[in-house]
Amino acid sequence: MNRKSQEQDSQTMGDTSQPDSSPLLSVRGVTVRFGGIVALDGVSFDVDKGQICGLIGPNGAGKTTLFNCLSRLYSYQAGDILFEGQSITATPTHQIAQMGMGRTFQNLAMFRTLPVRDNIMIGAHSRSSAGFLSSALRLPSVSAEERRLRERADQIMEYLQLTPFANRAAGDLPFGTQKRVEMGRALAADPKLLLLDEPAAGLNHEELGELGRLIVDVNERLHITVLLVEHHMSLVMSVSKHIVALNFGKKIAEGTPAVIQNHPDVIEAYLGAPAAASTEAAHG
Repeated sequence: MNRKSQEQDSQTMGDTSQPDSSPLLSVRGVTVRFGGIVALDGVSFDVDKGQICGLIGPNGAGKTTLFNCLSRLYSYQAGDILFEGQSITATPTHQIAQMGMGRTFQNLAMFRTLPVRDNIMIGAHSRSSAGFLSSALRLPSVSAEERRLRERADQIMEYLQLTPFANRAAGDLPFGTQKRVEMGRALAADPKLLLLDEPAAGLNHEELGELGRLIVDVNERLHITVLLVEHHMSLVMSVSKHIVALNFGKKIAEGTPAVIQNHPDVIEAYLGAPAAASTEAAHG
């Protein structure tokens, strides 16, 4: 793709890069309890602007619980979450997308009987300026808004190679294509931070490679910061610049992919044995 088209994509899809060294997202001592179960225990980390940050850990580590806190689907009993320096603790769920956070889900969150284009247009609802009354009266401004949202959806479909499926029901498409539709829905809100919750689940090897390239492109060309929860370690290690590891609701390690790969607590969490013992067993 030539330089001119890249510049156009940055303008039309949203250039959110800022020459500011402060974190885009700060998780500060977040604790979540469900009855007697502690799902998150004082978790703290930052995600810098322009970064791809991986969030890893075994099943039950607290990754999705944290994502649900970021989306304000869950409340936390202690700590705080700051987005662009502002606490989101009192922010209603419906305003999170408006603030600049987009999300995909482990289980696809889409309207299966609606066409792909409509699913993506729904993702831009948080950026719509049309009110209830003007929409009910079908004022000229509403028609102009719908045209704008349709054009936006068309841009996203072209970017994600979904244009051939624009009028197909989303639920009739292959699973890997549905994943791209959900990505499109999240991108339609012009997010500054994209939360990807196990986007590789159910994908084959070829689709996994395409996903990795897409995540990097979204980050580098569209200037969108990414927080990635994923079990496919090869994907996380290949795209992330920084990784946070959780286990039993606690942060056990944080650093570059090289640091995380060799961290004894991470090895123990995944292999179920101390790192030294695992090494001896492998060579014994």
